[in-house]
Amino acid sequence: MSEQTQSQEHAAEPATYDVVAAQDRWRKVWDDLNPFEAADDGSRERRYALTMFPYPSGDLHMGHAEVMALHDVIARYWWQRGYDVLNPIGWDSFGLPAENAAIRRDEHPATYTYANIETQAESFRRYGMSFDWSRRLHTSDPEYYRWTQWLFLRFRERGLAYRRSSPVNWCPNDQTVLANEQVVGGMCDRCGAEVTKRELTQWYFKVTDYAQRLLDDMEGLKATWPERVLAMQRNWIGRSEGAHVDFEIEPAGEEPGRTVTVFTTRPDTLYGATFFVVAADAKLAGEICAPEQREAFEAYLAQVRKETDIDRLSSEREKTGVFLGRYAVNPVNGERIPVWAADYVLADYGTGAVMAVPAHDQRDLDFAKAFDLPVRRVVDTGEENPEETFVATAGDGVYVNSDDLDGLTDKASGIAQIVGRLEGEGRGKGAVNFRLRDWLLSRQRFWGCPIPIIHCPTCGEVPVPDDQLPVVLPDLRGADLKPKGTSPLAAAEEWVDVDCPSCGGPAKRDSDTMDTFVDSSWYFLRYCSPDYTEGPFDPEAVRRWMPAHQYVGGVEHAILHLLYSRFFTKVLHDMGMVDFEEPFQALLNQGQVINQGKAMSKSLGNGVNLGDMIDQYGVDAVRLTMVFAGPPEDDIDWADMSPSGSLKFLQRAWRLSGDVTSEPGTPYDGGDVTLRKATHRTLREVEHLVDSHRFNVVVARVMELVNVTRKAIDSGCGPTDPAVREAVEAVAILLSLVAPYTAEEMWSRLGHEPTVAKAGWPTVDEALLVQDSVTAVVQVQGKLRAKLEVGPDISEADLEAMALAEPVIQRALEGKTVRKVIVRAPKLVNIVAG
Repeated sequence: MSEQTQSQEHAAEPATYDVVAAQDRWRKVWDDLNPFEAADDGSRERRYALTMFPYPSGDLHMGHAEVMALHDVIARYWWQRGYDVLNPIGWDSFGLPAENAAIRRDEHPATYTYANIETQAESFRRYGMSFDWSRRLHTSDPEYYRWTQWLFLRFRERGLAYRRSSPVNWCPNDQTVLANEQVVGGMCDRCGAEVTKRELTQWYFKVTDYAQRLLDDMEGLKATWPERVLAMQRNWIGRSEGAHVDFEIEPAGEEPGRTVTVFTTRPDTLYGATFFVVAADAKLAGEICAPEQREAFEAYLAQVRKETDIDRLSSEREKTGVFLGRYAVNPVNGERIPVWAADYVLADYGTGAVMAVPAHDQRDLDFAKAFDLPVRRVVDTGEENPEETFVATAGDGVYVNSDDLDGLTDKASGIAQIVGRLEGEGRGKGAVNFRLRDWLLSRQRFWGCPIPIIHCPTCGEVPVPDDQLPVVLPDLRGADLKPKGTSPLAAAEEWVDVDCPSCGGPAKRDSDTMDTFVDSSWYFLRYCSPDYTEGPFDPEAVRRWMPAHQYVGGVEHAILHLLYSRFFTKVLHDMGMVDFEEPFQALLNQGQVINQGKAMSKSLGNGVNLGDMIDQYGVDAVRLTMVFAGPPEDDIDWADMSPSGSLKFLQRAWRLSGDVTSEPGTPYDGGDVTLRKATHRTLREVEHLVDSHRFNVVVARVMELVNVTRKAIDSGCGPTDPAVREAVEAVAILLSLVAPYTAEEMWSRLGHEPTVAKAGWPTVDEALLVQDSVTAVVQVQGKLRAKLEVGPDISEADLEAMALAEPVIQRALEGKTVRKVIVRAPKLVNIVAG
């Protein structure tokens, strides 16, 4: 066939391709080929690409579209680079979002959840995700939560799972307790209801035992995790150094004396402690309240229990409290100071008690002012006296009113001296405290992993034997599953009433279920061997794949999920089940998809339906728009995006594949050198851009290569020129990272067998990367005056001489004196003259 005939045939082809037909065609091919199943045979280096798995509370939304497009760039790039890639998918299918949605629709949670899973799975396939579907899992499958229960029991054996009574966060809307991390601004992070406090007996994981390790091990993540995530975790763990100080509470009437220990970061200000404060809802307050103050205290406690933590900690509200009728003895000077119950101290901070130093703490000072309590300055900062201004001074200065510390100016020496004295007298010791609290994991809801404990009146808490796991949720279809403050499981008598495994007597199952964050704290390990039956995961498979090389997901999980997953991994390491202590080598957080400057919402009328966008523009255009919008961590405002522009670009790229008539496998040598150089420079730059997560710039470089290739063709590069085939094949491979359907269409038109996703990364010819010349910019007084084509290795002296010799530069300098010449060879000369 002649070149002219081939050109005529290409000209007869449609100018655009049918997006919908392409999607249908390649879906079927991919399903048949199953190209993304990890071989796991040791033939290639392994890479684990992990994305935070979704909740099945509805179909995919624009947020899914963004994070999945970004994640898939990495996974597909690794496939092209020749790695054996593990890119699994699953669903975090237990928990409140799915359960609440099912209740609103009068459906059983299992029916609603699994129907949504199938809907999302179909959407993921349509979206062209390179998932390994053979490793699919759901946390609500008994085959999965059997091992969640098994892990709970192993944690309990190590003293890391325990049950106790304490004031807990309570969501009145969802009718369940919340972990501290699930309360945001005093509101439930699930439904937005105002959170209150209740005294309940609940299950906890002792994450505080790992506080220091969780903090220390972040040092090894600094190079590969976003700093803001590490900062959020550091702040939440909240390590502070100071001292534990023992205050003696004096006897009162028949009430005996007792020792109460408080933590303070400033033991050097003990001489300024003029009263003692106990959280009103702390157990300690009720225990030490004098009989004559009992009625006033009980009335005040009832008032405090109606308040949220965020209200109690507000610096703007008036301070309230009640005197407990007791006195504490200051250990450094023997002074008797009154003991008060107040709401501005929280029960779960340390022992729920603090020494109040009002001169140097504004909340203490506000309380002192409200109840006419003494104020004593012990650090002179040079500011006005807080006793007179009622403005606390928190800085450093000269110690005053502090006995043998008086005149000292070094805070570290002051702290060391006081701590030494306390330790010598047995009244305290240096200590480290953490803001982090133990993880409250039990929930009073139906749709969750049952807690594998049986409560026996004779034997107490009895673990369910391993051979009786999983404790399967009863079906309870037709039962009222609406939240009522206790788990619906408590009323399921046939399920809850059992024989004690220890003594055989009548007993009851624990009717609470686990927080869904327990399920998601180890799922990434299960992906390595989802069908393993001898344990939660095959240790050898985990050794081969973990830790995950790249984790992609939202920054909203910076504290909850990521902290808990790190905790789980460290415990499993200590149990000898894994040989690493951090689960995720690198972390990438995507921004939020908004519209018209606001979060998408039906009530605001700015919601965007992903399915509608795909129907209108096609999958590839949506994916390309998401990736090209900006750096991954930035928010995307859909109102500013142009999926129609993305579609037009994809059509231009696709048309290039119709301009190639050389045969596949044609050697590239001898082709147009300029085009070949552009192709190889693009490939090399993209390698660095993907590794640094600059995916939007990757798209920009592909667009540039498409333009360069089109210009070369239109300028005389014939369709048989091997450089044209090389460039268009490179475009197809690069587009396979972002626009898989278009890339597959191009690859097929270029005469190749599917799939382009496994084509392999083109070898970059280093000789073609050498630049023959560089454009140097010459400025006078900061204004562009000339451009010079120079060698890439030109010296600064030679570049300066060339610039000053340029006629246009000499004219610009007439009548002026050159004061300074700034040279940045080979690209810039800036001449300062006057």
